Amino acid sequence: MNTLLMPLAAGKGPWERLLLGATLLSLLFTLVSISLEQIFLALALVFWIVLLVQKKRAIAYPAFFLPLLAYVALSLIATLTSKSIPLSLADDKGMLIYLLVPIVMAAFTRRDEFDPAYAAIFVSAAVSALYSFGYFAVVFKGQLDTAHRVHAFMSHYMTQGGVMLLFCCAALAFAVFKRGKARLLWSAGLALGGAALLLTLMRSGWIGIGVALCVLLALWRPKLILLVPVLAVLVYFASPASVKARILSIFSLQGYSNAERVEYARAGFKIIKDYPLFGTGPKTVSIVFQDPKYGLSDLARHNVHLHNNLLQIAAERGIVSLLAWLAFIAAAFVSLLQLLRTAKTKDPALYAAAAGALAALAAFFVAGFMEYNFGDAEVATLLLFIITLPFAMEKARE
Repeated sequence: MNTLLMPLAAGKGPWERLLLGATLLSLLFTLVSISLEQIFLALALVFWIVLLVQKKRAIAYPAFFLPLLAYVALSLIATLTSKSIPLSLADDKGMLIYLLVPIVMAAFTRRDEFDPAYAAIFVSAAVSALYSFGYFAVVFKGQLDTAHRVHAFMSHYMTQGGVMLLFCCAALAFAVFKRGKARLLWSAGLALGGAALLLTLMRSGWIGIGVALCVLLALWRPKLILLVPVLAVLVYFASPASVKARILSIFSLQGYSNAERVEYARAGFKIIKDYPLFGTGPKTVSIVFQDPKYGLSDLARHNVHLHNNLLQIAAERGIVSLLAWLAFIAAAFVSLLQLLRTAKTKDPALYAAAAGALAALAAFFVAGFMEYNFGDAEVATLLLFIITLPFAMEKARE
């Protein structure tokens, strides 16, 4: 903990220290408590505004922040035509977390501040993983199946799987590209995070970590990508029966969760056809798809979203909002690739951070074909932290 707080000791004014401290504490609770995470993020927002007013900070942001702002603006327009304006307005408040992008850029201004930032994420993930193991052993008594899926400190096992997936992507990158003892430490973190991800039985998370592995191998040793299918087969045969059954269920429509996703896809396309421009309004798709004309079964109507980022965003906010969101993803991906080219020979630490961010973004995007993970505040917050920190590192270097 002393190491974590060292950057607060010198070289900054009081409001700058408060901003850095609040942002670090928000990172520390990313996988442990959404309430504490958002409390500290709200404090960071206040300190950032104070620094802006004092003109001790300028608003800085990566290129991907502009299409994200466009997505926010279009979401607000979609709210004006919403099927339930109060419900949409309540949901719109959640978009305030996107301000963490310029907050992170303002909070971290020296290179010695980034090790504590990633250490905070590491500690948060380790605590979450250890709690998962204890819960699995004591409460579930070592039983792992679809009725016993560990959600740790999160409200749902899909949320737990989403945040743990992002951590595993960063840990995998650091295990590959870091040097010395740091590589061993992050390898241990990857083992903890991978085991915790396994306990969620989240298939999209498993696919996501496979995608992240391919991305990192493409950056490190491209020919090794050919071994990924072999590794997947070995993992399958080494897995317990419940995990094997869950893996095989990916390729079957007999299980209800897969059939349900087909239902949501059909309903989603119908809703988009009916409300193409600005959608039904944020948070209102679950109201609209109650109409029998969308063909959902009684059980499927009890859900609150369409289990797919693209369908959900287009259905509730319109096709234009979806294009803005895709522009955000594309801008982040391209910017990170450019950062990797810049850092490849000049800055190994920045290269590792950017590689982890790229892997996390790719895994998140692919997992989003099976889950509305961008609508999960915990997942979206951690994603924005991970993909923004490398740009703050580059700015600090300059």
